[in-house]
Amino acid sequence: MDLVLTTCAPATRPQITQAVTRGAARLLAALGYAPLTEVCLPNGRRADLMALGRRGDLFIVEVKSSLEDFRADLKWREYEPYCDAFAFAVAPEFPQEILPEAPGLIVADAFGGAVLREAPVASLAGARRKALTVAFGRLAALRAGSALSL
Repeated sequence: MDLVLTTCAPATRPQITQAVTRGAARLLAALGYAPLTEVCLPNGRRADLMALGRRGDLFIVEVKSSLEDFRADLKWREYEPYCDAFAFAVAPEFPQEILPEAPGLIVADAFGGAVLREAPVASLAGARRKALTVAFGRLAALRAGSALSL
């Protein structure tokens, strides 16, 4: 039997984004959060991942697939008013030294992730937390309902 070696093409940006998002969501779930992807915020921005913790805390994770993605997208500061904690999630090969030091840092692949830097906590005001939590719950319920083919 002959051994045939093949080369794999490098992953595309969408593939990297999908893998990092999946791994970061798995990590959040393992940490006790209930994550949702692609969550629209009241300011019109869309969080890559938003997760609700056991105590009602909200965590937003911004996925960056490449250096170009990070440089082209400076809207991440607009997520901070809508969460208790904010972090970037990147692939293992991402140049982490270019990221700001203030947010948390998650390194992830399609199978899971690790927290390299804890996200600083800044508690939301009660009224905003309630509004966001209700919106989060409704979105989760609507997605679950559509998955059941109502």
